[in-house]
Amino acid sequence: MVNTGDTAWILISAALVMLMTPGLALFYGGMVRAKSVLNMMMMSFGALALISVLWVLYGYSMAFGDDVGLGLLGDPSQFFGLAGLMEDVTTGDGGLPAMAFVGFQAVFAIITVALISGAIADRARFGAWMVFAGIWATVVYFPVAHWVFDFSLDEHVGGWIANDLAAIDFAGGTAVHINAGAAGLALALVLGERRGFGREAMRPHNLPLVMIGAGLLWFGWFGFNAGSALAADNTAAVAWVNTLVATGAATLGWLLVERIRDGHSTSLGGASGVVAGLVAITPACSAVSPVGAILIGAIAGGLCALAVGLKYKLGYDDSLDVVGVHLVGGLWGTIAIGFLADPDAPAGVESLFFGGSVDQLWRQVVGAVAVLVFSFVLTLIIGTVLQKTMGFRISEEDEVTGIDTAVHAESGYDLAALGSSSSTAAPAGQARATAQELARTTERTLA
Repeated sequence: MVNTGDTAWILISAALVMLMTPGLALFYGGMVRAKSVLNMMMMSFGALALISVLWVLYGYSMAFGDDVGLGLLGDPSQFFGLAGLMEDVTTGDGGLPAMAFVGFQAVFAIITVALISGAIADRARFGAWMVFAGIWATVVYFPVAHWVFDFSLDEHVGGWIANDLAAIDFAGGTAVHINAGAAGLALALVLGERRGFGREAMRPHNLPLVMIGAGLLWFGWFGFNAGSALAADNTAAVAWVNTLVATGAATLGWLLVERIRDGHSTSLGGASGVVAGLVAITPACSAVSPVGAILIGAIAGGLCALAVGLKYKLGYDDSLDVVGVHLVGGLWGTIAIGFLADPDAPAGVESLFFGGSVDQLWRQVVGAVAVLVFSFVLTLIIGTVLQKTMGFRISEEDEVTGIDTAVHAESGYDLAALGSSSSTAAPAGQARATAQELARTTERTLA
């Protein structure tokens, strides 16, 4: 018999997580320059559209179908097109309808793909991005979701990280954040640096958009974490509180580092601290106490604030700090379980500081490293093949002009219309030529 209360909670949580992708679009969109805002947002919305379809066709089956060998992949044909799931339940009496679980996991797949886009802002062709998104979801995310989220039950055999390794990843520190962060690093290396990287200021063009996006992410993340309990119960409540307090602590940690290092705390830092805390507590929210969550969040805020500067020292252009926040924050949150897990928390495991055991620590490290290496290597291969075949990066001329005009024939801010009495828009070719001339004039002026 279906538990209607739990079902309602999971459907609401799925809607909250779905809202996170438009929230991410605002967050990323505000962080880029004005000439790239639409393309940046379109990459998130493109992922939302494409992965929704692929998940229904075969993605869910690859992630949650019966294992076809060694815990590496679910059977792609078992639930193709979600066949046989419309009247099924996942857990028997008191369980969820299968379609509720399908919907909840779908939005995880969507935002994981969208997260990667921040690493290649300002310079990726939209068509190539969409091809990449489909391939990456198929060969990287769907298998990793099987590894991490598919638990064996009765006669069903799931993934190796969840069952054989028994690493804890409550809501996606490995499958979502380490996965996306490693992929972002690989793509940033394939596409190379933006024109002017390290020499020109590339400031966010709209910080209110960034703050709104961060607020929507924080709001939606309660569905992300507390919803992963798959029930309206104590585990969900603990995850909810831990998510709140870790995020607050991370925001304070990031702002403190900024204040000490730069002499001031910024709105961009506050918004980034929010995301860092959310990322870090995601795998650990069922395994630590609220005090442990504060420690995870505070360290994540300071650690990620420092990590975002690595791109300038190491020479990779991670445009919007996907590596510094999601990869570093995901690694810290996943490994921190081995240090701070509290046996009294719902996960019920001991850690180095609570019980003196290192058993969980090595499991966390192995799971994190396995996903990192798998995602990085496969993404590097996919990105390189696309770059050498269809071309992934836009031309230098189009990058100077602005990717919005060059790729989408649109502008996020039609400022020219404010001084015109005509209601007729200029043809796309004329608009592009005007934008190119304006960009050249600006460069000559700055020079």
